[in-house]
Amino acid sequence: MKTILVTGGSGFLGQNLALQLKKDYNVVLASRNNKRNLMAQNITGCPVVPMDISQIESVRDAVSEISPDIIIHAAATKFVDLSEKFPMECIDINVVGSQNVARVAIDKGVGLVIGISTDKASPPVRNTYGMSKSIMERLYCSLGKKGGTTSFMCVRYGNVAWSTGSVLPIWKKMHDETNIISSTGPDMRRYFFTVDEAVELVMAALNNSEKLNGKVLSRPMKAATIRDVFTVWIEEYGGTWEKIKGRPGERDDEFLIGELEISYSTEVMFDNKPYYVIDFSQKTSNPVSGIVSTSNAEKLNRDGILKLIKAHHEH
Repeated sequence: MKTILVTGGSGFLGQNLALQLKKDYNVVLASRNNKRNLMAQNITGCPVVPMDISQIESVRDAVSEISPDIIIHAAATKFVDLSEKFPMECIDINVVGSQNVARVAIDKGVGLVIGISTDKASPPVRNTYGMSKSIMERLYCSLGKKGGTTSFMCVRYGNVAWSTGSVLPIWKKMHDETNIISSTGPDMRRYFFTVDEAVELVMAALNNSEKLNGKVLSRPMKAATIRDVFTVWIEEYGGTWEKIKGRPGERDDEFLIGELEISYSTEVMFDNKPYYVIDFSQKTSNPVSGIVSTSNAEKLNRDGILKLIKAHHEH
């Protein structure tokens, strides 16, 4: 049985990946937060190892200890506003940290590295966080194209509902404390994605890794305006919402495939489901028809929004 090391493994996605993957792989979770590591171990039943990706010797120690066949690189600082306020931290974790994982993976002969990216990495990039993830994508795809013994690829998707630091748990905290939810942009459109869908995308990358070396995998997702989500939330749980001052780095729409990427992106089918594959290194003869963004995505209906809200709201 192959061993998978998940960086950022104590986070919401890491734990859910572990629960799904442990049936077929030996899964080890890595994080720099030992308190959260112990929580993740209790929740998943998977072993944990301390690792700070910003320190290459910490990465080397963990990889030497575990000898993984595959690394899923989910560790990141992922707050847009904090990345604007503390850009050094963002670069240390998302750029240097991703580079450290890559260097050690190559050095130790890890077979496959999958980087977890974000829709904020697609052009036009509007913030430091998105830029840092865009650099990770380019780094991993360039390394994959070198044709060494370690394969590299990335997956790109939108907001994972109820993930650590995402809007839904923040809104729930506001609602619980004041009965008022605040938003900087009620008319902003966002992709909302269940954690099961996020795990499924990573599984698709794992299962089709021979075809995806040096590429980014994404998939069609449904979108909703923030206002739509608030409307359903308040109908269901009461309270009100208010608009507050905007934050630097925000954009009205998110993109899975930006305009500059159209000619490098194609649609493929894996297990009868549609996916997008972006190959920065060569134009495709069968490109997607246009940008893929929240402006032209299928809209989440009320039932879909309610299902997302209820997924963890009652816990």
